[in-house]
Amino acid sequence: MLAITHATVYAEFETFRPGYVLVKEGKVAEVGPMEKFQMHSGFVELKLSQTIELIPGMIDMHIHGAGGADAMDSEEEALTAMANQLVQEGTTAFLPTTMTSETQSIEKALTNIAVCMSRPSEGAEILGVHVEGPFLSPKRAGAQLPTHFLKPDVALFKHWQEKAAGAIKLVTMAPELEGGMELADHLTNTGVIPSIGHSDALFSEGERAANHGVRQATHLFNGMRGLHHREAGTAGFALLDPRIKCEIIADGVHVAPEMILLAYRLKGPEGMIMITDSMRAKGLENGVYDLGGQDVYVKDGKAELENGSLAGSVLKMNEAVQNMKRFTGCSMEDIVQMASVNPAKQLNIFDRKGSIKPGKDADLTALSKDGDVVLTICRGKIAYQKGGWA
Repeated sequence: MLAITHATVYAEFETFRPGYVLVKEGKVAEVGPMEKFQMHSGFVELKLSQTIELIPGMIDMHIHGAGGADAMDSEEEALTAMANQLVQEGTTAFLPTTMTSETQSIEKALTNIAVCMSRPSEGAEILGVHVEGPFLSPKRAGAQLPTHFLKPDVALFKHWQEKAAGAIKLVTMAPELEGGMELADHLTNTGVIPSIGHSDALFSEGERAANHGVRQATHLFNGMRGLHHREAGTAGFALLDPRIKCEIIADGVHVAPEMILLAYRLKGPEGMIMITDSMRAKGLENGVYDLGGQDVYVKDGKAELENGSLAGSVLKMNEAVQNMKRFTGCSMEDIVQMASVNPAKQLNIFDRKGSIKPGKDADLTALSKDGDVVLTICRGKIAYQKGGWA
């Protein structure tokens, strides 16, 4: 049992400066201002300071790898390595994300993720699977291998969902392709999020897709038909349609800071989801790494294929926090909305995650004024702490 005290606490309905959080049996037991704090027997106090910001653990809905591991490695050790790496950046839950590949490779990854989800774990929690591809447009391939692209196929998806034991929660797809609207309907009807991405859809095709249940846009601006003054395209549709939550990679590489500001002003914090889209090189040195069977050259915060196409990122969520604040001038309350609340609501788990409220999972991240992670708690247990703070 933990008593986290004296931090600035971003609770669900109020920010306490300073405040406290009591953690018991993996859940938030109590939250409030310091003047109301009373130490209970059996609790261990973690005394922070008002300069430390305690926020709900961040949820990364789009991440391929980290710490040398990738979701496509199809090994339990790979997902464990990812989960242990992510807590160092304040991420307490995530969707391992598959790549376009041979169907057998995708199925192995899905089966492995399902097995890992069925076992007790420490570190960041696996919430399900994000399937990115192969139902993508060759015109917007990005770092995905077009040789393995397939038309949207309901029967194939059903087979994959069986392999995943129902764990697929999000599918990136190009709904304008033949069979796309039918797949979007099926996903929506079975509680899976259809996300428009790697898509060449016109504005009107995007609207039609939203009418068939599409409600998210994968890495806004990247891998999609962009804005044009005579055709607003996929990006324009995602920005203007209130039904769509827009993922954003806030590394300043994938999207120019000015375009992130444009998206923020149009969508507001309620309409955006912060993601990393990181690959296995995150947390490692510059070098050559694999992503979906392709060599990726990582140097100074940028990951590229040999042809210069961006290939995922090495972005950490706590870095994304600092970047978003700098690019947009947003508040920490806005960050909580984009990094915790919105993902939890999209995944229909806001009853237990996404905010600091009594009864919810005690997933907590403590950030210094410089954006460093000083403490991460996953389901009530300390998963990471930086020396000298806790």
